[in-house]
Amino acid sequence: MSTLGAPPLPLPMTRLFAFALALGLAAPLAAQPAPPRAGLQVGEIHQAFEARRDSLIEFYRTRSAPDLTQGGYFEIAANLYEGTHLDWAVARLDTILSQPARGDMFWMYPFTTVMYAGQDVLPDATKRAMRDLWRTYQPYRGDTENHWALYYATLYLAAQMYPDEPGETWFTGKSSQENLDEAEEYLLSWMDLTTTVGQGEYDSPHYVRVYIAPMALLYAYAEDPAMRQRAGMMLDYLIADLAVESLEGLSGGGHSRIYEREVIAPWRAAGASKMSWLLFGNTPYSVTGESFIVALSGYEPPPILHAIATDRSQPYAHRELKRTRHRFRHSDVKNAPVYKYTYMRPEYVLGSTQGGLLQPIQQQTWGLIWADDDPAEARNTLFSLHPYSSPDEMGMYFAELQEFIVEIVVRSKTEYDSPDKLTGGSPYEQVVQDEDALIALYDIAPGTRFPHVNAFFPADLEGLTEDASGWIFARGGDAFIAYYPLAPYTWAPITDVWDETVTHQRLESPHLKNGAVVQLAPASAYASFDAFQAAVRALPLETATEPVPSVRFTALNGRRLAATYGETPTIDGAAIDYDGWPLFDGPFLRAEPGSRQLELTYGSMHRLLDFNTLSVRDWVDTPATSSAPR
Repeated sequence: MSTLGAPPLPLPMTRLFAFALALGLAAPLAAQPAPPRAGLQVGEIHQAFEARRDSLIEFYRTRSAPDLTQGGYFEIAANLYEGTHLDWAVARLDTILSQPARGDMFWMYPFTTVMYAGQDVLPDATKRAMRDLWRTYQPYRGDTENHWALYYATLYLAAQMYPDEPGETWFTGKSSQENLDEAEEYLLSWMDLTTTVGQGEYDSPHYVRVYIAPMALLYAYAEDPAMRQRAGMMLDYLIADLAVESLEGLSGGGHSRIYEREVIAPWRAAGASKMSWLLFGNTPYSVTGESFIVALSGYEPPPILHAIATDRSQPYAHRELKRTRHRFRHSDVKNAPVYKYTYMRPEYVLGSTQGGLLQPIQQQTWGLIWADDDPAEARNTLFSLHPYSSPDEMGMYFAELQEFIVEIVVRSKTEYDSPDKLTGGSPYEQVVQDEDALIALYDIAPGTRFPHVNAFFPADLEGLTEDASGWIFARGGDAFIAYYPLAPYTWAPITDVWDETVTHQRLESPHLKNGAVVQLAPASAYASFDAFQAAVRALPLETATEPVPSVRFTALNGRRLAATYGETPTIDGAAIDYDGWPLFDGPFLRAEPGSRQLELTYGSMHRLLDFNTLSVRDWVDTPATSSAPR
């Protein structure tokens, strides 16, 4: 599994970072749309971020006021923060407070934002009414990792605002100090778990925003310097994890949780792209309440994060170690490891995990996204999956009675129990990737509810060709795509969830022994699309489906991939070392399991997040230090 060397640092960025260090501003400086090679100076970068931040606050400030029938917590918080439309903000807030609270932990963080934004300007009567809600309303803590991050971060801040109060004044029945201690204990344990063995709800384009938002609230309002420092470091950590696998703000790879509307149109509904607009300015304008919280918090990404997020001038491979969410049944381990691999090019990003039941309901095991001039309208993705549906999967990850769990899940996740679904993991799936070549194998047990493989081919593809060689060729943007199904298939139409006039194609292969080989290349590498097809046809390829699916394939990069279902894959004859998989490894991010550290690197720039000492260190290599062993 190769990783390319770090791309060279453009001279303008070297000057930029050195200037930032000289001013003592390297840690809090912000991002802007252009890549670092554009040579903008520190002040221009900072001003660009401030402009986006201010426009986001202004959007919420003017969205509803002074209409007393409109506006929610974020609109109220924006006006309290700016000191504008205060009469409207108080009246609107009083109206909302007169109605029953709802929303559980998703109520807690907008409500907490208002509490702190208005702590110096709200009337005492309104603040008393807000305080009493922490006694009378019992928000559900939830059952996912993002739920608990939201719940405990906001409970921590509420207990901090109302110290030394007895248990009868809290919905938990615990005192302020007990609530604070419980929340702190969970937050520290979650940070420790994340920085040692990885997140469980990993790299979700939808839910990344509700990890960033609670950390931003703690960064803005935690009175304990250690907690505020931890929150700022976790913001760097989470955003680095987002930045390194994103192409123009779109999250590549294997995902723990992704909705079908996001998997079809990666920019349209993903919180990651909305957050990237504020942080880096590298996506079309889009707003979300969670990015608004970041805008209020005072946090700005350091220059090195901007560089990692925006510079795609050199291709690179990147590996990460994550974990499954907690398992209750049907597993010998509580948290199984998740091995992620992502290959990034200016034209596309291909990412994957090893397959299996890594997350319930909304897993994406592998996926391709290509760059598009108009990401807001693009359907620029391709992937395959086995649409597995079983009480065993739900029983593995949910504590409810297994006999009823599928019915309960389908009430809110209607796509789960559908043979046509486009998200989900399977125990009968195995994937291996090396750079822009990938093999997906499926060995589906007889009697499985949906015994077929789905592959999504979007309407945006050009030149879709079913070749006599068995390869399917297509072009997406500047990505040349080759897809080789191991078993016969048919095509079925899919109506787009965003525009019913758009029709995609679903490749359906109704065979238990199945799989696919995927090979990509940049259009610039070949004289023509025909030349790419000829090169792929000439590649050595051996496939079999009995007794189990297997593939031997020599990729365009010359490396030999071999995969047999149930066995450890090999590359150039060497078995992949899953036991030695790093927490992060690539030209930009490096961390070892258990280290509680993350080193960010961009050319000669470095930033070390050390949770052991609760410190952040920035430095720039000199000729003497860059040649020294590390």
